[in-house]
Amino acid sequence: MTEDADDRKPQSDEARSAFTPPQGVPQSQPPENESQITSEFALPEGLAAPPAGEDAERSAFTPPATYDARSAPPAFTPAQGIPMVRLAKNSPWQDRMRAMIRLPVAERPAPDLTQKTDDSGPAVPRVLDLTLRIGELLLAGGEGAEDVEAAMFAVSRSYGLDRCEPNVTFTLLSISYQPSLVDDPLTASRTVRRRGTDYTRLAAVFGLVDDISSDDTEVSLEEAYRRLAEIRRNRHPFDTWALTLAAGLLAGGASMLVGGGLVVFVAAALGAIAGDRMAWVFAGRGLPEFYQFAVAAMPPAAIGIALQLAHVEVRASAVITGGLFALLPGRALVAGVQDGLTGYYITAAARLLEVMYLFIGIVVGVLVMLYVGVQLGAELQPREALLSVERPPIQIIAAMALTLAFAVLLQQERSTVLLVTLNGGVAWSVYGAMHFAGNISPVASTAVAAGLVGLFGQLLSRIQFASALPYVTAAIGPLLPGSATYYGLLGIVQGDVNTGLASLSTAIALALAIAIGVNLGGETARLFLRVPGGPDAATRRAAKRTRGF
Repeated sequence: MTEDADDRKPQSDEARSAFTPPQGVPQSQPPENESQITSEFALPEGLAAPPAGEDAERSAFTPPATYDARSAPPAFTPAQGIPMVRLAKNSPWQDRMRAMIRLPVAERPAPDLTQKTDDSGPAVPRVLDLTLRIGELLLAGGEGAEDVEAAMFAVSRSYGLDRCEPNVTFTLLSISYQPSLVDDPLTASRTVRRRGTDYTRLAAVFGLVDDISSDDTEVSLEEAYRRLAEIRRNRHPFDTWALTLAAGLLAGGASMLVGGGLVVFVAAALGAIAGDRMAWVFAGRGLPEFYQFAVAAMPPAAIGIALQLAHVEVRASAVITGGLFALLPGRALVAGVQDGLTGYYITAAARLLEVMYLFIGIVVGVLVMLYVGVQLGAELQPREALLSVERPPIQIIAAMALTLAFAVLLQQERSTVLLVTLNGGVAWSVYGAMHFAGNISPVASTAVAAGLVGLFGQLLSRIQFASALPYVTAAIGPLLPGSATYYGLLGIVQGDVNTGLASLSTAIALALAIAIGVNLGGETARLFLRVPGGPDAATRRAAKRTRGF
């Protein structure tokens, strides 16, 4: 083969590179100075280099070359400057910190250092850890997201950390601290694994936050950690059997509210006690709370059906309704709606979802027993549950007994039990006067009564410089929609689905009326009432109007 034929023969893949131009494409000339190193940031040919002096190092705050101050739009800052926010020192820390939550970082006033620190400044990691631990106890105790953030603000600012941003969701707390605009932020988080109801512990945490944020009390970091450990180790004021007896008293008092007598009181109390003990047993076995509520709802329904099958002249519906009162998650409902009304929609959605699951658990337990009773021939009258029974003296006493039992179940301090019991009696008196005497709808009557509960609870908490939950949650017990819930479930079991769903809708409306009324009463106290013994509280900024966008 000749040399010309060898030249026309295609080369193998190993003999040429993928970057070699194919035949027929003109090859580029190599640069004259091959030692010159180029990069992708080099200026291409035809682009002029920047003038001398402008190639120096720039920062993020350097205006661009095209910026002209004379033709710039007017600034949004007013001529007199941004008004300074002043916080009244004599007002409760809750009011002062609520005024800070919705303020931008640049508009927050400088913190008044109420706790002494070393010359080198506060121990930032320890302050953040203490803040998270305090927020964890408050969130686990059922406190609203806004109040938890206010407490975290109070603790961090008291120890000199002003550029803090706490964030609270249903089970997660986080806080970020940035010393300055040029320093890296420090972020810490904590997850709430277990939640329990102990308002005595909640009140102790509020007392600790009040001492930390007070100018008159010096609480070092070591002292705060020690007191926090004592709060965690403290025993509950009421033991397990006291809680079980309180559940029986709650169910018995609720049965008296809806027209039951002495036999109904005893039957409802026994059913609630049996359900509570069964729930404790299954809780010790690790059964999820959904099934605990389903199991606890079965004994009261079974006793009511048994009395009906035995042809005992009692209102079986009152027995079942009393058992429902002891299980309805009123505390979680109020907290969920409160978080939604104050703008914490993620936490509100999670709380309301939890309420829905617990309510479905109760529905499943009662529905199973009602279905068994209907199959056995029990003549349950659905409309018997909503008969208007007017016995003002007995019902007021029953409402106060129900509130007292609810306060024990919430592990409240003994000093607050009497006040919340009176608050519950006032709530039922207002509801009875409006609904029975004034012929006003139960939803409107419930909303007004719940609003007074929230108003009185907020007043008591402001006087005591404590949380409003111990004065509010137990007092709404007599207003819970137990009768409407039972009526709806029985209608579904007996095949009257439309009527049953309508009654369940009424129960939901009553529950929302309770939650909104309690929140509105508390907001009314904050808007129009002064702090007892102090000047006007700092106002809290409302959320901006978004019109749904």
